[in-house]
Amino acid sequence: MLQPVPALNFAPELLLRAQGVKVAFFDVDGVLTDGGLYFSEYPDGHALARAGGGYRASGEIIKRFNTLDGHGLKLLQRAGITPVVITGRDSDVLRARLQALGITHAHFGTEDKRPAAETTLQALGLDWAAAAAMGDDWPDLPVMSRAALSCAPSNAHLEVRVQAHHVTQAPGGHGAAREFCDLLLVACGRYAELLQEYRL
Repeated sequence: MLQPVPALNFAPELLLRAQGVKVAFFDVDGVLTDGGLYFSEYPDGHALARAGGGYRASGEIIKRFNTLDGHGLKLLQRAGITPVVITGRDSDVLRARLQALGITHAHFGTEDKRPAAETTLQALGLDWAAAAAMGDDWPDLPVMSRAALSCAPSNAHLEVRVQAHHVTQAPGGHGAAREFCDLLLVACGRYAELLQEYRL
């Protein structure tokens, strides 16, 4: 017998908004990471060089990811919700992390995020009514404002927090995305079932 879902402090109206969600859009910097950027240096000591129309370090950008968030993204996939990453940056480290999580829908180096989201929705045969979105800064607003459910980390820019349907208790890169995933899992009725698999 499934155990009851623990009280996760999600308001009933949030769960109602999230019930039909089939795709969840995520920003990276400030959502899946803490927003910090760390660059390696070139052998000659120059930190950055012009390459391919943009600045890129010789070594990989170092990014800090949270394992709670990563597991949440995997659980979404098991629940039939497609996680999609849309980010203004690109790095080998990020691509490797998303590959390890099994995320196949991702847009890199994308400043204008709405067209990328709409392209993905069309490819999945979905519309905005089936979408949720999580972001932390102004470039995320065009996607968040159209999604059925929008979420922001506790340390997101004020304008984003004001417009989001839900603001997490955790900051970006420290479990905020997992809280968003938990909300979606509870709303679709899969949270308790998935949790039961980890209980003795």
